[in-house]
Amino acid sequence: MAQKIVTIYTDDLTGEETSEAATHVIALDGVTYEIDLGPDSYDQLLEAMGPFLKAGRKTKGKSGKPRAASVPAQDTAAIRAWARENGYNVNDRGRVPVEIREAYAKAE
Repeated sequence: MAQKIVTIYTDDLTGEETSEAATHVIALDGVTYEIDLGPDSYDQLLEAMGPFLKAGRKTKGKSGKPRAASVPAQDTAAIRAWARENGYNVNDRGRVPVEIREAYAKAE
């Protein structure tokens, strides 16, 4: 049996299908967001954020690389239990996804 998998790229802002959509990461107040945008929507984002980006400064961690938004270290067993009780799918082992850690932190 043969399978054909079709990937459709969609601009999260407009809902339009586009082959030029790219994922962009935005961090604000310790929360990291991802958004898929086509070129026109990305230009809108840059236009809106431009004055703030120009006035701001990039941050760097100890490694000299830009810092990613961080979530405080927490008891992963408690997070996994909470996630399952609240309808999240979480593996028994490995890293707990940031979005689940953030949801847990907000719920506390």
